[in-house]
Amino acid sequence: MRFQRLRHTAACVIAQMSRRIGLIMLTATAGGLAGCSIAVPMAAEPSPMWGGARVTPDVTGAIPKSPPKLSRALDSEDHRRAIAAMSTALDPQGSGASVNWDNPQTGAKGSFTPVGQPYPLQGMICRAFHADIAVNETQESLQGAACREKTAEWALTDVKPLKKG
Repeated sequence: MRFQRLRHTAACVIAQMSRRIGLIMLTATAGGLAGCSIAVPMAAEPSPMWGGARVTPDVTGAIPKSPPKLSRALDSEDHRRAIAAMSTALDPQGSGASVNWDNPQTGAKGSFTPVGQPYPLQGMICRAFHADIAVNETQESLQGAACREKTAEWALTDVKPLKKG
């Protein structure tokens, strides 16, 4: 009888240890697996996920591309006059004819000619153009495109040397 009681007590102790070990193993496994599925924001800025402001992630870490420049030969006043002529030439309500510009103080001059019809792109109106720019002895023929929102100014989206041919 005493042996049976000892055997029963040993069986109870082993069963309790097995349950504890099983519970520890289950907790460790569940914790390890849960760590694989929880997304924790690491940025200091608030995120919409946690009730903060909207944050646009920098997915690639790339340096943002600067907007294209019309010509390096233009000073700020030349550039202002050229962009004004471009805006007139690209206006979808306009005649589609070339628009000339000049700056008598620097001698810079040029023209913009719209190419094709205006087209929509990401909620904006865009139009391609050819441009001729002359500053001192430097002559440039360019092709490019500009876009604008309904009430905004035209902004260059692409400018490169005109391909002949």
